[in-house]
Amino acid sequence: MINLTVLNIKDVIKSLVKFIAIIIFVIICTRLFNLVKDIDLKELINNKFKTIEGKTYLEVINDNISILKGKVNQNINIDENNNNEKSSLSIFNLFDNILSKEISFFAYADNISNQKSESNFNGNKKNEDEIKYANSKDAKTEVIEENNKKDTYNKIYNGVKIKNESKYKLTEEDLKPDIDFKNKEDIVIYHTHTCESYTKTEKYTYKSSGNFRTTDLNYSVARVGEELKKYLDKYGFNVIHNKTYHDYPKYNGSYTRSLETIEKILKTSKASLVIDLHRDALGSNSKYAPSVKINGEEAAQLMFVIGTDGGGLKHDKWKKNLKLAIKIQEKANEMYPGLFKPIIVRNSRYNQHVSEGACIIEVGATGNTLEQCLVSMKYLSSVIFEVMKEE
Repeated sequence: MINLTVLNIKDVIKSLVKFIAIIIFVIICTRLFNLVKDIDLKELINNKFKTIEGKTYLEVINDNISILKGKVNQNINIDENNNNEKSSLSIFNLFDNILSKEISFFAYADNISNQKSESNFNGNKKNEDEIKYANSKDAKTEVIEENNKKDTYNKIYNGVKIKNESKYKLTEEDLKPDIDFKNKEDIVIYHTHTCESYTKTEKYTYKSSGNFRTTDLNYSVARVGEELKKYLDKYGFNVIHNKTYHDYPKYNGSYTRSLETIEKILKTSKASLVIDLHRDALGSNSKYAPSVKINGEEAAQLMFVIGTDGGGLKHDKWKKNLKLAIKIQEKANEMYPGLFKPIIVRNSRYNQHVSEGACIIEVGATGNTLEQCLVSMKYLSSVIFEVMKEE
């Protein structure tokens, strides 16, 4: 005897829908769970971006809705039976509902990730206005003399002032910025002295872990680095910002520990511009606050510190480091005169042998406020973008 099983098309459709719904629901839950766990979506989206370049994620998902409906319509024969027609339409509604949630997910992902184009600012009118303002060719700048000190330098190249404290006599050839960044997309920011902090204000009051030092990353120089990353991200750069403590619990050995960090990062990153972001060292005058007013905003002044092999440690990239620093400061002098103080060149290496574009940038000093330093990052990012764009 042969047993025959008669399959009801409605039951098959229902089972299929349940199966697909469960799979998609698991995928959505997994993604949302990862989102809650603060897993970075940027890498996920960037990998997909290569295959859908020219379209937004919303456009791709919307396209998928139309494709999905077409395929379902082709594979399900809607006969004159109203029940079958109702079943097929419920499938459409189901997939619409599921994919609508996917659209919401990708919309959120689009908002927190950064696509590689200058249109990154289009989603945030405030940020868009800030960048246009920062890039204004009519920017008005004025160095604030109060709590500042007179610039000292012993060399000048095309308007860029240099205080040479190294054992080398710098020639015109050493200073000529006839060099380009090999990689215009990737930037690394890290901090050898992660706990350096600024003068407290009503808005930014923190628990000190030393004299102008704090382990709270929301108030230290690491917060300034995060602000720089925010702006550079929006310009389309791929930015790695490492906030590892290298000066806590011990200050001595900070450069040894930060060297381990940056070498590990550069094993996977091809970044040419590697910024060790600092605050100017605590001196005898804690009120020292080098500042400049740009477009009516008070910003902390910046300063490059470039190392050499004058101290005896191998460093065959120091002249390239210096040339690239001069290249950036030339552009800064053009856009925002006074944003940078004179470049300091010293015998110490400062781990800058790791890259041709390695540098220390000191943001303000102990007398500056965190507010002033955050403003500086808007203008520094604008300068970096202009330098990269010209090459």
